[in-house]
Amino acid sequence: MSDVAPSGLALSGRRRQEQLDRIAKVTAGWGLKMPQVYPPDLWDFGLGDWDRVGLSTFIVANNEKFGYCGQFMFQFAGQTCPMHHHRKKHETFFIVKGRVEMTVDGKTWIMEQGEVYVMNQHARHKFMAVEDALILESSMPDIADDSIFDDERINELIRAES
Repeated sequence: MSDVAPSGLALSGRRRQEQLDRIAKVTAGWGLKMPQVYPPDLWDFGLGDWDRVGLSTFIVANNEKFGYCGQFMFQFAGQTCPMHHHRKKHETFFIVKGRVEMTVDGKTWIMEQGEVYVMNQHARHKFMAVEDALILESSMPDIADDSIFDDERINELIRAES
């Protein structure tokens, strides 16, 4: 995943705008406004099942030269970011709002608002919002071909778009 969404992996057009409006309504209810530094990406990972498999990313900074990335990730209740790992990326998750079911290398637990988890490089992981959730990710740069998914259909779309 990167700061520019490959077209086959993310929502576009009217559907994208409808979901951005939904996100804005939820976050406004929390007293928050999402950053608009980069255009947000609404990932359905090319699977066409946004309500079940989805992740919205609001990148604040993604600096490959200096080696850092900061982004907010929003999920509606029930949405999952599919099982994947990273070749290089090391990341830390902070739960800003909501509750998230985290699965890392076969272990599953619920993360609550205010909790932090440091994800080791190469760790296979997925996460699902138990309720509408906002996660702050601090990490190494977000580079498109660094995410390797267990679902080969997603990897094929990434390769095709790269």
